[in-house]
Amino acid sequence: MDTTPSVNRRNFLVAGSVATAVGALQLSGALATVPNRANAATTTATQPSDIQFDIGAFSAAPQTEDGVTFQLPPVHSAFLTAQLLRRPIRADQVELARALAALEVAYPWSAAGLFTFVSYGVPYFNRLNPAVVAANVPHLLSNKTRSVLQEAVASPTDVVAGNGITKARFNVPVQIEHNDLVFTLRSDNAANVQDAVNFLAGSNSLRGTPVRSPAFSGLLKFTSSRAMFVQQGLPRSMAEQNNLPFAPFIQPVSPMWMGFLDQQTNAGGPAAICTFAGNASSKLTTATAGQYFDNGSIQHLSHNIIDMLQWFDMDTPTSPPDDDGVFTERVQYMYHAPQINNGNADQFTDGGGPAILPNDNRGPNYAAQTAQGIGTNVDPTTGQGEHRVGHLSTLQRSSRAADGTPIHIRMDGPGFDSLDVPDGSKQPKLQFTIFVPTSDFFQNMRSNQASLDLQKKFNVPDEDNGLERFITATRRQNYLIPPRRHRAFPLVDIGG
Repeated sequence: MDTTPSVNRRNFLVAGSVATAVGALQLSGALATVPNRANAATTTATQPSDIQFDIGAFSAAPQTEDGVTFQLPPVHSAFLTAQLLRRPIRADQVELARALAALEVAYPWSAAGLFTFVSYGVPYFNRLNPAVVAANVPHLLSNKTRSVLQEAVASPTDVVAGNGITKARFNVPVQIEHNDLVFTLRSDNAANVQDAVNFLAGSNSLRGTPVRSPAFSGLLKFTSSRAMFVQQGLPRSMAEQNNLPFAPFIQPVSPMWMGFLDQQTNAGGPAAICTFAGNASSKLTTATAGQYFDNGSIQHLSHNIIDMLQWFDMDTPTSPPDDDGVFTERVQYMYHAPQINNGNADQFTDGGGPAILPNDNRGPNYAAQTAQGIGTNVDPTTGQGEHRVGHLSTLQRSSRAADGTPIHIRMDGPGFDSLDVPDGSKQPKLQFTIFVPTSDFFQNMRSNQASLDLQKKFNVPDEDNGLERFITATRRQNYLIPPRRHRAFPLVDIGG
């Protein structure tokens, strides 16, 4: 088990808005195990990539099970969002660089130690010299008047006043956040992440040794914190520990609440394809190698509540699951139609089927095909193919390059906390972040994932359109994640 220390009262008060992440890390850390990363690189042998989120070499090597190759990320992650109270200056840049270096001295750059990314929102760049920003932040190749970084917008299936979208239980309007920056902290050990969170929040301590926290007084305030965990079997353990009514139906080896492994290696591209400079498969921006933000990318961060009762088609916490919650339905919601696996005779207990399934690329037109009922299961009432689309099918409408390479790296995982839950109860969460070359690319991909155009055109029932109805996004924001060499208050060093 992780040995996550309790947070003393002083540090808890100092932490303030980071308390949500600290509490969640304590819950998941108490149930998680620290994996063996024997084949992972360490900073003593390999230097960190200039692409901040390129950490594959420092995690466990990919493994293959049931013919599916996957790579599990660091077990624990925390996201700390913050707003600046004034324009940063060169001294602030030096101070942040010192603090980031101190974290890496205490916890070497590895899954066993700690990974720290820093990304910056539109409000940050609005504080800087407009001429410096315009000269250095790349633009779209398709429209050179548009920046790669634009503020997030609501998804077509987010709850927004007047758009007609409602959710069964968590009908929470989405908030487009306006933070200046976000820290992303990742480790196999929850104690490491919690220690780093407290250090950034002012504990003046790292690994039990006095180390001066960054002098953020008068510079920034933390606005929210979130934690996620990714380990096979951990969602089931969390559900049982907290007596959640659907616990017996969660797949016992899945790393995700919904019961399917989501870390297949062919589901994401190489890190370079996600950068502004791009690679041989795809280049979407004006950036070229050697420019200030060449190895930068866009990080979209969203916070999502998952309706697990609806996922298993349970009307109430004490109701048994019903027909729309059988494994053969859930696997079509998640992947493609018709079902890619028939599951077990018992379609509910222990998930009703396997967690490890292939992430097949069926091309950008497959969602439209199944929306028309072509190749799907026959509807007994009409004698025709069912009109439906799976989550993976809709994602693939625009997520890949012409050669089939994904133009994104997803970094999502379960959470369990009360943030944004109307009644204040702890609920299963999807903490979602993704790295893509432009904000425009993500907006288009997210709209295609919702696929309301296909739903309307081909009369796809609401209950047969992917995962949209089960998930409520309550917060969204886009950030620019700079190259590692410029991760501390970018552009300040050149007059920004």
